[in-house]
Amino acid sequence: MAETWNKKEREKKKQQNKKEKAERKQERKENSKEGKSLDDMMAYLDENGNLSSQPPDPRKKITIKLEDIEIGVPKHEPVNPEDLIRKGIVTFFNDSKGYGFIKDIETQESVFVHINSLTEEIKEHNRVTFEVEMGPKGANAVNVKLVK
Repeated sequence: MAETWNKKEREKKKQQNKKEKAERKQERKENSKEGKSLDDMMAYLDENGNLSSQPPDPRKKITIKLEDIEIGVPKHEPVNPEDLIRKGIVTFFNDSKGYGFIKDIETQESVFVHINSLTEEIKEHNRVTFEVEMGPKGANAVNVKLVK
């Protein structure tokens, strides 16, 4: 059976590819860096997480206790109710509209207060104690009581 011209071309390409592959393999063997020492192959991470060829400075070493590592949600510690109570001064209160603002003495934060959150009647410049609760528009004062 006679070979066709197309078949001969495919055979030539196959032989050429095999030859090129063998040459690349030989080149890789010659340029390989076998015989490198372990120190030459080592890579280190610096304090910023970048790879470097220099080992890290032992003086910058930070030890972390296994118990301090928290994976997931941190443990909930019970809050002392007295820590939630804040002291403040009523800066504005409108009796007809039923709302006002209290300025926290410690943080100087202005907190909204509604008439429904009051236990006693309040006026401007009164000293009060209150708790803060987050509402849809921000912090709201609840359980507002006059300080006597």
